[in-house]
Amino acid sequence: MSLSQSLQQKLLQKLSPQQIQLMKLLQVPTANLEERIKEELEENPALEVTEESHDDNFEEQQDEFESGEDEYEMDGSEDEYENIDISEYVSDGDDDVADYKLRDDNYPDSDEKKTLPFKIESSFHDVLLDQLGMLSLDEKSFKIAEQVVGSLDDDGYLRREISSIVDDLAFRQNVDASDEEIEEIIHQIQQFDPPGVCARDLRECLLLQLRRQLVAGKDVNLAIQVLDKYFEEFTKKHYEKIQRGLNLNDDQLREVINAIIKLNPKPGGNVGEINKAESYVVPDFFILNSGGKLELTLNAKNAPDLRISEGYRDMLKEYDKGAKKDKRQKEAVMFIKQKIDSAKWFIDMIKQRQHTLLSTMDAIMNYQREFFLTGDETSLRPMILKDIAEVTGLDISTVSRVANSKFVQTEFGTYRLKFFFSESLSTESGEEVSTREVKKILSDLIEGEEKRKPLSDERLTELLQEKGYNIARRTVAKYREQLNIPVARLRKEL
Repeated sequence: MSLSQSLQQKLLQKLSPQQIQLMKLLQVPTANLEERIKEELEENPALEVTEESHDDNFEEQQDEFESGEDEYEMDGSEDEYENIDISEYVSDGDDDVADYKLRDDNYPDSDEKKTLPFKIESSFHDVLLDQLGMLSLDEKSFKIAEQVVGSLDDDGYLRREISSIVDDLAFRQNVDASDEEIEEIIHQIQQFDPPGVCARDLRECLLLQLRRQLVAGKDVNLAIQVLDKYFEEFTKKHYEKIQRGLNLNDDQLREVINAIIKLNPKPGGNVGEINKAESYVVPDFFILNSGGKLELTLNAKNAPDLRISEGYRDMLKEYDKGAKKDKRQKEAVMFIKQKIDSAKWFIDMIKQRQHTLLSTMDAIMNYQREFFLTGDETSLRPMILKDIAEVTGLDISTVSRVANSKFVQTEFGTYRLKFFFSESLSTESGEEVSTREVKKILSDLIEGEEKRKPLSDERLTELLQEKGYNIARRTVAKYREQLNIPVARLRKEL
């Protein structure tokens, strides 16, 4: 056994804590930024938010602290505390502090009797459990039913094998259940609202809904037969085979299709409350066309009025005036300095976030000026992350974070910034055009096609080439898939 030594040289790049914090703040949606600031306010008493603008005041505070940095910079030596006194804020008795010393004059007295409202949310599983309570079940059956409901996914499907549910009941609930008992409970849960819940697959989900309609008196027998016997053919739109098998004419088949497409393939998807921040888009930017001049503004929620607490600044002034110093006073000085530095650092991060957002959006607005004036997608220029990074001087990864997580509201709609980025494609004349333009034309061609005879990828390629776009069939297929448009056979209608 031998030991050996080797010398290796590596070049590593590490992000500073400030850079990491900025990257995290850039990704925070506007709807959630207020909550993030609230958390910081609760953790750091040296940070305040005001009703009126304090931008100039903050700059004055920052200059004052920067100019006096040496005055309050401490390394633990006695000389650093020679002219500091905090007798007003540190007393000998920790437990007997007068109430007036704990009161913050910047905030009104809180009303102890005030009751804050809160929102009650009901999840999809809560809705089913409420219905479960209306069944007459013994203790064992109720535990089985709870296990089944807990096994449903968010779409309302039971995609777990019955054998797995049997094992879960045995090992976690100490309940010995048979496959038949679980099947019986599943059948009862399938009668719950919304219709189609607790199905094992899409076919069973749709059939449950149709049978509920049949009980209600609707004539959906033909639709039930189609899904029962020809489900694969229906999903692949092999309508001729269905018509031959069930002897249906075009009108009857059309009625069957209309009955089925009205069903809900995800019965659990619309039940229960969802996160408010996810239910609608809060734009980060607003662009207004004022007589041909584009005006860009940042959502006010992205620019909160933050400042350093005057009370904490006054504490340091009191230190400077005093003569007596002890260990507790030194510790208090360090605490106050730490909180003020943390507050300055957070305010700086918020301002950097604002600057980064505005500079990125301004570069995108100028680059895609024609679109923001007209709203015509075909006027979008080819633009990649590198183009905006070069204009703003930001890193490509930073531009990517902004583009993927931020939205802009225009008079033509609200768009994610990522929408404006696209690769280039050459035309017959050699002009570079955006792939977004090609996708828009492709989408318009498909939207205007004859649905009885939808355009194949080959025909779409020919039509685009006739318009002057040098494009291959496989590229057309790729763009069609990116637009979530199915193949021609699946777009066929009667």
